[in-house]
Amino acid sequence: MRLASVLRPSFAVLTSLFLLGLATSPSSSSADAKRPNIVFILADDLGYGDLGCYGQELIQTPRLDQMAAEGMRFTDFYAGNTVCAPSRSVLMTGMHMGHTHVRGNAGGSDMSKQSLRDEDVTVAEVLQSAGYSTALCGKWGLGDEALGGRQGLPRKQGFDHFYGYLNQVHAHNYYPEFLWRNESKVALRNEVQRRDRSYGGFTGGRATKRVDYSHDLIANEAMGFIREKAQEPFFLYLSLTIPHANNEATGMTGNGQEVPDLGIYADRDWSDQDKGQAAMITRMDSDVGRILDLLQELQIDEQTVVMFSSDNGPHNEGGHDPKRFGPSGPLRGMKRALTEGGIRVPLIVRWPGTTPPGTVSDHVGYFGDLMATTAELAGTDFPEDTDSISFAPTIVGQPEAQQPHEYLYWEFYEQGGRQAVRRGNWKAIRQPWMTGPTQLFDLKADIGESTNLASDHPEIVKQLETLMDEAHVPHPNWQVSGKAPKR
Repeated sequence: MRLASVLRPSFAVLTSLFLLGLATSPSSSSADAKRPNIVFILADDLGYGDLGCYGQELIQTPRLDQMAAEGMRFTDFYAGNTVCAPSRSVLMTGMHMGHTHVRGNAGGSDMSKQSLRDEDVTVAEVLQSAGYSTALCGKWGLGDEALGGRQGLPRKQGFDHFYGYLNQVHAHNYYPEFLWRNESKVALRNEVQRRDRSYGGFTGGRATKRVDYSHDLIANEAMGFIREKAQEPFFLYLSLTIPHANNEATGMTGNGQEVPDLGIYADRDWSDQDKGQAAMITRMDSDVGRILDLLQELQIDEQTVVMFSSDNGPHNEGGHDPKRFGPSGPLRGMKRALTEGGIRVPLIVRWPGTTPPGTVSDHVGYFGDLMATTAELAGTDFPEDTDSISFAPTIVGQPEAQQPHEYLYWEFYEQGGRQAVRRGNWKAIRQPWMTGPTQLFDLKADIGESTNLASDHPEIVKQLETLMDEAHVPHPNWQVSGKAPKR
């Protein structure tokens, strides 16, 4: 275990308060007061408006809607970034985009840029050191066995068990030829046609023989881990691939929405791509429900806090029509934007007997807060040099004890580069990188970021630009590339 030499103590007073409340409640037993199991479920490219409980009207998500009704729904929660790898780096390390090691999706054959280092301490390592059994099922994307060499592999970063994908392009294909179990390949019965395009040492493709659907295998593996570890504290990071598109299949056939069947959408008067997008999300919803049912079957649901979120905003990459579903809801923009649609994501938390049911929180938090929050729940310490604030007070029903962020920060290195910061209700976006004009929005009055108020509040613009400059620490691996899109 490679915890940093200086650790930040968890909020022991708060921990004692909510554990005492559990132990003394009329329906609890001594077992209730033990440290909770923690399940963090991460969807891939799911939009803020893709769930019924966030306003979706066409795609059915009854189990996640039920989860929100039984727990807490956050309205102002943010991903670590607007694309995959850096967002997950923020999630695992508790450091925002100006500080975390992986700040973009690596190109070329060298995956070391997109791999965590030995000195990068993860949420899993913190919980592992506190006696939790830890597992990652699904997509990793922060370490690979390809060129650049076996850096950042899950079991080097605090996970006792791993099953799924290492390379994120491999994860585009839901019918791959193999998945990983720890450091060994597990052959599947699919046959794959390769596309002549290599990314990070991996060539993506599409299956011509489809037998084993990876999402189903990953969900089953997660449930097996829960059954095996039900009687001890465990941390499960269930990193789903749904509803990300198979980008290689999109280029080869025009349809990147891979799903075994179209389910309840088969007879809709929609394109196959639209049906596939909806079917993937509803399939994901059903598997979240299976996990919640399993926790109840094992009689550990009151000892388990379950969180559900998405790694960034919705994509437009599989051939479906985003206008049909409105996946960003009231927000502007999608994946790769630093407008709200690219980075504001759902967060649902369910902890029966502890989290007040049917509640909605406007606490402003982000992926980096998982570090402090899980440490708080586990009653352990976490690295001092993070940008993480626990939202445990909120989820245990004590919002008056919740510490706010001074600000949240993002940076994006593609498309000419851009930065964003949120402080209170003010949101600033500067592009191109460092030198471009800054737009200013009042999110309380204008959640869709339709009116730029920069000329009306130059003093606030200056303050937020100062925060951007303060938050960004240069990294030799990451430089701005490409050109800004035309407006």
